[in-house]
Amino acid sequence: MYRSFLSWRYLFARRTNLIGMVGILVAVAALILILSIMTGFLDASRDAVRGSLADIIIEPNQGVEAGSEVPRDPYELLHAVRSDERVQAATSQLIWAGLITQRGKKLDHILASQGSTANNPILVQLVGIDTAGPLRVTWPALQAAVRTVGGILPDLHVQDEFDTTRLLAALTGEASGPTLAPVENPLFPFAPPSRRPRRGRPKASVLVGEQLFDIFNMRRGDILQIGTIVQDPETGEWPLNNREFVVAGTFRSGQNEADMGRIYLDRGELSDFLGHFRDYTQVLVAARDYEHDAASLTADLRRDLAERGLISEGPRGPYEVRTWEEFRVNLLGAIENERVLMAIMLSLVLVVAGFTIFAILSMMVSEKRRDIGILLALGATPRGIRQMFLFIAFWDALLGSLAGALLGTWGALRIDPLERALSRFFGVEIFNRQVYLFDHIPSIVQPLAVALIVLGAFACALLFAAIPAWRASKLDPLAALRYE
Repeated sequence: MYRSFLSWRYLFARRTNLIGMVGILVAVAALILILSIMTGFLDASRDAVRGSLADIIIEPNQGVEAGSEVPRDPYELLHAVRSDERVQAATSQLIWAGLITQRGKKLDHILASQGSTANNPILVQLVGIDTAGPLRVTWPALQAAVRTVGGILPDLHVQDEFDTTRLLAALTGEASGPTLAPVENPLFPFAPPSRRPRRGRPKASVLVGEQLFDIFNMRRGDILQIGTIVQDPETGEWPLNNREFVVAGTFRSGQNEADMGRIYLDRGELSDFLGHFRDYTQVLVAARDYEHDAASLTADLRRDLAERGLISEGPRGPYEVRTWEEFRVNLLGAIENERVLMAIMLSLVLVVAGFTIFAILSMMVSEKRRDIGILLALGATPRGIRQMFLFIAFWDALLGSLAGALLGTWGALRIDPLERALSRFFGVEIFNRQVYLFDHIPSIVQPLAVALIVLGAFACALLFAAIPAWRASKLDPLAALRYE
């Protein structure tokens, strides 16, 4: 009984003991706050790093060097993938590179003249996608009409880009906020805009990344000239092909690389633009339960598609069917390493707080030698003396870690208004939302992490208090009583 009572009295008898408590408080609060923000950044960065990637990406090697007879059209591959019950949806994409310039600036003239950088075209990624907007709208209506007269139509499940990627969210503003020039109807993204040239041959529509749209100072309905090179199968040369497209609107994915250098267009239009050199380059797959089925579904698709001759059977085969995490393994690993390194560095704050407790208790043992001698003379055991000083560290850790946990959790949950208030007070923008493309500071408080940090604070405090407590228990009562 005396151990806890005296330890509590000694804790508040000297104000220097509060330094150790405050050190634990600051360390625990800082660890919880920073790790919650880093966890939030990791989660938000995973979404940004993933971008428009689907759960699983299939990239058959269609080159002649593969020595295989991989079909040039995606329909057999799509049918094989969709036959798996674990697959929710699958669609095909055609990805190519191109150069863009605005109307009135011929790409071949610009490339030949080697003019100033202001006239240089910009290299972009052309992504041909499948959108079944009309079928999505008309098929349910047709089914309802046929049912009214007693007929039956098959239940057709339309699968396209919207089922497998986040393009619809990027068009509607749900991904990273509203765009500069939203499409008139997101379900029909390539429908001709109302403001478009009326003369000449109708031009296919494209969707332009928001940052690219802003750099070129475009408007919806503007003409955009796109050029690319495709090998001529007869001559083996790579001539430059030009074609004009009309801008139907913009998308904002929140991924700087995509918003700056990507253009979406209909896959059939892009294939026609390339002279049907390629009809598709990859198939995107959305799993029903990605967290549970990702590994098994990927392995089964590799085996089944290789057996059907839809992907290569050689050493490249495993690389033709990959999850999005395997595509971005280096970036995801770098983000996770940052969080771990930050946790290790911030843990040094706990070590500093532990050294503070060690110094304070060592000084207390020297100052309380006479009290220790009296307690030993009255019958206290060395074990009881040792426990009394450990109790002081226990109270430091208990009060400091609980207060730090409350402060750190509150700060993590309220970090966004706190940052805005501090930015207004100091007149400096602490968190630049344009750099990270986040409209708020992401923060996720994990109860398990909070519990581990609190337990770590207890362990650190008791560990550093062990040496002073052991020294106190080894004092000779007679020598302690003679101490002045």
